[in-house]
Amino acid sequence: MRADPTYYNNVVQALNNSMNNSNNLAAELSSGLRVGKLSDDATAAAQSLRLDNLLSNIDNYVQTASGVTSQLQATDSALGEVVNQLTSALSLAVSAGNDTLNDSNRQTIASSLKGIRDSVLALANTSYQGSYLFSGSVGGTQPFTLDTTTTPATVTYNGDTNVRTLVTPGGQKIQTSLPGTTIFGSGTTGVLGTLNQMIADVEGGADATTIAADGSSLNDALSTLSTERSVLNNSLSTVESTSTYAQTQEAQLKVQQGSLVSSDPAQVATDLKNNQTQYQALLSVVSLLQQTNLFDVIQ
Repeated sequence: MRADPTYYNNVVQALNNSMNNSNNLAAELSSGLRVGKLSDDATAAAQSLRLDNLLSNIDNYVQTASGVTSQLQATDSALGEVVNQLTSALSLAVSAGNDTLNDSNRQTIASSLKGIRDSVLALANTSYQGSYLFSGSVGGTQPFTLDTTTTPATVTYNGDTNVRTLVTPGGQKIQTSLPGTTIFGSGTTGVLGTLNQMIADVEGGADATTIAADGSSLNDALSTLSTERSVLNNSLSTVESTSTYAQTQEAQLKVQQGSLVSSDPAQVATDLKNNQTQYQALLSVVSLLQQTNLFDVIQ
């Protein structure tokens, strides 16, 4: 019988391969991962990397959405208090429309209206975590300043008309802010402008018709505020729902990723046991070959 001179080398190579397989299977069993590096399964590794990117984007969105949710809640709380203040101002407007009031009565009502105006101004300048809520896209700029040297007093808006948005992982844009002018106005317009006009008219002894007109304007401003507030309430609901969906999607993608790279412990343990059996058999063959003449063994 003709002997193969490479037989011994082949057996040694098979032994080395078996040892490497055992080491890999032991590492897989320990880590629980079938794919630890690109060479283990290039396709699965590439798919896992793509899922990593998706998961990172989703996680960033969920964290950002959490902060935006708190910001929107703070905005809604501020606007809710503005509504309360304007409701009180409308009641005072009714009282101020009484032609039987004397100057002292009017000054008392005007003083109360100034207190409301100052409270609304403070709410218009509300900041949240160092950023003003109603300054448009320039969160570091206080949106409103009041000038009481004019009659009526005037308010200047220092922000811009841009709105902030949050983009979902699916590409949907959600409005997360309102420019201050949309709600509070500027100069002699809007909520603050109307309050200043009402204060001036009450102090100046304007007739009931004029005061009633001021009240009507203030009621219109309140209606506008309520409409804009509903926009942000819708945004809040959308942010919360998309965040919940994103978290569900994140959990599903993690399961999908796990199925790509995770190992089956029972199967790996079986493969490891079989491979160790093979290794011992090959080791015995190599030991035998080292002790005998190769030609004697294979004849």
